[in-house]
Amino acid sequence: MGTFLQLLLRSLESGSVYGMAAMGIIIVYRTNFMVNFAQGSMGMFGTFIVTAVFIHSGWPLALCILIGVLAGIGVGSLVNFAVIRHTKKISAAGKEIITLGMMMIFLGITPMLFGTDPLRLPKLIPTGSLSFGGADISYNSLFNIIFGFALMIIMFIMLQKSKLGLAIRATASNENTAKLMGIPTKTVTLFAWIVAMILGTFAGVMIAPTTSVTTELMDSVQLAAFIACIFGGFQTFYGPVVASYFVAIGSNLLIYYVSDIWGQQILYIIVILFLFFRPVGIFGKKVTKKV
Repeated sequence: MGTFLQLLLRSLESGSVYGMAAMGIIIVYRTNFMVNFAQGSMGMFGTFIVTAVFIHSGWPLALCILIGVLAGIGVGSLVNFAVIRHTKKISAAGKEIITLGMMMIFLGITPMLFGTDPLRLPKLIPTGSLSFGGADISYNSLFNIIFGFALMIIMFIMLQKSKLGLAIRATASNENTAKLMGIPTKTVTLFAWIVAMILGTFAGVMIAPTTSVTTELMDSVQLAAFIACIFGGFQTFYGPVVASYFVAIGSNLLIYYVSDIWGQQILYIIVILFLFFRPVGIFGKKVTKKV
């Protein structure tokens, strides 16, 4: 029982990371009508900013993360103004190719700005742990779980209760109608890219202490987040986030109890089989258009 609880806690932490990346993908998709293949590289770039500030300034990590968030606002805004606002007349496939190009740009400029050597970023809470039910969890992991849950809940409340959330949902439903209703859809798309950048940075900072800060930092997170978006369904904001925790739990249980080599691949096969019977995902809805 202790082992299972340990795996569950580890999965909740991983699910929080995947959920942030998935929310970044889905909020761009619903408001910009494009799949953002650059989500992982954007988060990686934001993590490099935090790490570089931490290493060269000696400031507390929390302050460096705040600086990373402010930088994320700037980078997200730059991406929106310099690239996204010029893609209105481009096809959906063309927009996605543009995000692939953006991914390559981030991967290219990161070593130019920060060097090619792997960097290290410590945990926000370096020491301390709790033990219960035969499982151990560090204070930092517990913080990551709580922070992930809290941030996602705040996002969902904002989407449902605030005027900005209403504008986002209206834009996601029908951009042209939203414009006719006086909703500033350009501001909505700007907000979406800023949020995507910040969430990607948070995800990168959370996973960075378990590995080195390199250009490959977010590769596995990006893959898991895309699978969660497909598995949960692109038609809702909450579906991909919930599916992120399913993916994390399923992956860890299969790796431990079935095969440490093939566990993740088995999960992918299960997701594919599920999508064969329900292509719209767990929470997705079939869209029908009246002619």
